[in-house]
Amino acid sequence: MELDTISPALGHYRATVLDGDLWTRSRLSPRDRSIVTVAALIARREGHELARQIERALDHGVTPGEISEMATHLAFYSGWGSGTLASTVASAVFAKRGFGSDRLPGATVDFLPIDEAFEAQRVATVDSTVVPTFQTLVDDTTAVLFRDLWLRPGLAPRDRSLTTMSALIAAGQFPQITYHLNKAMENGLTEEEAAEAISHLAFYAGWPNAMSSVPVAKAVFENRR
Repeated sequence: MELDTISPALGHYRATVLDGDLWTRSRLSPRDRSIVTVAALIARREGHELARQIERALDHGVTPGEISEMATHLAFYSGWGSGTLASTVASAVFAKRGFGSDRLPGATVDFLPIDEAFEAQRVATVDSTVVPTFQTLVDDTTAVLFRDLWLRPGLAPRDRSLTTMSALIAAGQFPQITYHLNKAMENGLTEEEAAEAISHLAFYAGWPNAMSSVPVAKAVFENRR
């Protein structure tokens, strides 16, 4: 049943506030808004709305391969079920549009070069807070995430960071935002874009999650100035 039939007010807000205003604001490109939205919906396992937003993301220039890579990436940051649900939803959208497996990234790829200085800083931070009690977690974080997943070329580093940051905010994982917002800005996300992404997420992850991320983001911005 159509949204307007069940909740006319909700349909009105979608038409006027979201589609009529939020998605037209210039502080973040339509493509970036789609990445932020799809990441948030994957993290929150909101399959019905995800299908609609994957359609919109494709219209905004996000490729099937990039959407596939987002689902893979967020299986590690939002849980395996989030990644597999997103893959199932995306598969139906791709089939509808006639996209085949030739549009998707392979299981094995040639990795992007690693930023050794940033990686050394990450390792030092982890060593000071997690080692030695959780050594297997540390080892997997290094081997599977930062020397494998993060180096896959199917998502540009900036897009991968934007995906991660959006998913963390959507899931209320505020202690993790400091590192990943810094990484996103190292990868080219501007302060204005980061702030607008948080404002955008208020609509797709809820006002409490957006507002609770503000002090964390402000601290990052101030420390980088």
